[in-house]
Amino acid sequence: MAMPLPNTATAQLEPVSVRPRRVLIATDTYTPDVNGTAVFTHRLATGLAERGNEVHVICASDTGPAKSDVVDGVIVHRLRSAPLLVHPTMRVTVPTRLDRLMAAIDPDVLHSQGHFVVGRAAIGAARRRGTPIVATNHFMPDNLFQFGRIPDRLRMAAGRMAWRDFGRIFDRADHITTPTPLAAGLLADQGFERQVEPVSCGIDLSRFHPHAEPKAWARKSFDLPDLPTVLFVGRLDEEKHLEELVRALPYVLNETEAQVALVGLGNQRPALERLASRIGVGERVRFLGYVPDEKMPQVFAAADAFAMPSIAELQSIATLEAMATGVPVVAADAMALPHLVQGNGFLYTPGDVIQLARHLTTLLTDDELRVRMGKASRELALTHDHQSSLARFEQIYDEVAR
Repeated sequence: MAMPLPNTATAQLEPVSVRPRRVLIATDTYTPDVNGTAVFTHRLATGLAERGNEVHVICASDTGPAKSDVVDGVIVHRLRSAPLLVHPTMRVTVPTRLDRLMAAIDPDVLHSQGHFVVGRAAIGAARRRGTPIVATNHFMPDNLFQFGRIPDRLRMAAGRMAWRDFGRIFDRADHITTPTPLAAGLLADQGFERQVEPVSCGIDLSRFHPHAEPKAWARKSFDLPDLPTVLFVGRLDEEKHLEELVRALPYVLNETEAQVALVGLGNQRPALERLASRIGVGERVRFLGYVPDEKMPQVFAAADAFAMPSIAELQSIATLEAMATGVPVVAADAMALPHLVQGNGFLYTPGDVIQLARHLTTLLTDDELRVRMGKASRELALTHDHQSSLARFEQIYDEVAR
């Protein structure tokens, strides 16, 4: 008996089994660490997972022993780590080869977030295996000098050595990105000859948005008095120059009621507390410490102005989140920050405390100006939608895989 022929039309309609794109992200710092790279990497990983990718992260263990778990839809492989003696809140991975883990994951692409211990090992393993490599730079030597206790007279030479080491590792990548055009130009200025594509870190505009409610409700959530509030979010470390913000506060208080709220952890907190007490503003400088990511939108909603005195920002996710919330900005005229201040606030010369205080006073005492600049902040932030950034990274993964 003749066998019936298959229904060709039906066969053509049957779906082809295709597994999701498998992305391996390597990073030396990841949540619960609180810094720009950790925040970006966590949101990159979870964002890619929400878009249907299978995402793995290799990072340092936050407790010490190696472990693996699924967190927020991401498979996180934590490597054995030890405390970083020069930093109170971070840990460093014990150097290791990652060939076996790389083979077990079998990623379509590796996306490294740095060239230190984990990134270096992952790039080496990917090269040996023939896995395409995308690398994103968040590094500036200024971010390391305070932790390495490097004297000022040696920092220029140390910076040149650090950049040469960076170039040697990132030169092995197939595609290189960094958050801003200015950051890409910085790499070229340091002699890095490869093409570097600017891709914004991006922000979740659905989470960070203006609020119609009075700011008192948000301040109450963090036990803040209902006073005009200048906010900073980030590490309380040397390169952030937060002493300038504290020193500016007495001049602001000569003109209007105000307080400064500092969100984050870092080794400069004791010194900042002593400074605030010594100049008579101890009761007006509030240290909120670590705030979980899910509560960050409320933090920004409590602010009348956002201050970023750092001189080592390649983009500044915290500044973008403040802008998305509709908060005007006062920032140091340094690195990438001028790109974020265009009709939505003021720039000040780093170190000029009087100028910083004058700009903050102007914002806090002019309701109409503050509202207008807040709207401009939101408009600028709309150009940094993280879904656009995620889509571009997916395109890059497919390009290097081909």
